[in-house]
Formats: sequence, structure tokens, C-alpha cells
Amino acid sequence: MFIQTESTPNPATLKFLPGQTVLDAGTADFPTAEAGEKSPLAKRLFSVDGVTGVFFGTDFVTVTKTDSIEWDHLKPALLGAIMEHFQSGQPVMNEAGAPAASGHADHDGPDGAIVNQIKELLDTRVRPAVAQDGGDITFHGFDRGVVYLYMQGACAGCPSSTLTLKMGIENLLRHYIPEVTEVRPVAV
Repeated sequence: MFIQTESTPNPATLKFLPGQTVLDAGTADFPTAEAGEKSPLAKRLFSVDGVTGVFFGTDFVTVTKTDSIEWDHLKPALLGAIMEHFQSGQPVMNEAGAPAASGHADHDGPDGAIVNQIKELLDTRVRPAVAQDGGDITFHGFDRGVVYLYMQGACAGCPSSTLTLKMGIENLLRHYIPEVTEVRPVAV
């Protein structure tokens, strides 16, 4: 098994491409070791000293580390953990921890048509580009012109995430949906 690695815009996060499907659909975010208990692979990765976050996409795994450990020291252990997991035949996710298909929060109410447009633009224009960088951005809410988005994986804590939100996503949404006035990140 050959696992490729790619850097991300977030220097604390590295993207691993195992060359096979990680998740059949959606994404899974594990910002803590406790959250990682839902996944045998995440649990294995959190057992490596210095890991602070794990994120799964359809064909990649991103790992976030503490600032006190260099990638040169951490990367071999992570590659070994990923390889061991896929060779073990264990599932990536326990049944109870399976991710939602869209990743977006549900939104009922009078703004339903606007919210559907926002989700459509996120799914077609934003999320594929963000996945290339090892992360995900999902809809969290819409209130009086403000779109609230949840940043995961390499996007969470990335130094350029504010620029991505304001200059990229906010401008895109405002261009196509006049009711949108601002985009803000949320911590879930």
C-alpha cells in the first residue's frame, strides 16, 4: 500500500491519500480524541502523540498536530497507523458514528428557498475546492442575511481561513444570493 501525503494551507495539518475509499459519502470530523472513539481509524491516529484532530473525506484523511512536534517526527507513525488500519480489515467508522450524507445542518423556516440555494452553491462550488485542501465547510445556519458556516479538517484553525470566508465564499454567495450580507464561521 502506497500512501501519498500533501501539504495543506494550514501548516498544522497534513493530508494523507491512501489510494482507496475512506468514506463512501460525506465527511467525518474528530476535533478531539473523545470524538474519535466513533472510528477505529481515528482512534488509532489519536494514539500517536501530538495528534490534535482527525478528519475524513471520501478519499483522504487529514491530521492536525500540536505546534510542539515537527512533521518529520510525526509523519512516519501516522503513515504506519493508516497502513495498519487499512490492512486490518476494520471499518473506518463504527455504525453509530457514520457521518450524515450532506454534512449540512437542517434549516426549517421562511428562508428555506434561500438556504437551499446556499447549500447548493456550497456543494457545487465551495466544498470540492476546500476538499482539495483537506477540509470541508458546511452550512450551519442563516439568520437575517448572515450565513454561518462550520469549518472542518484543514480549514479549522487555518491562518488563511478568514480570507477564504470573506474574500471567497462571502463574495460568491453575495453575488448569487442578494439576501446574503455576511458569512461567519461557527465553532460546533
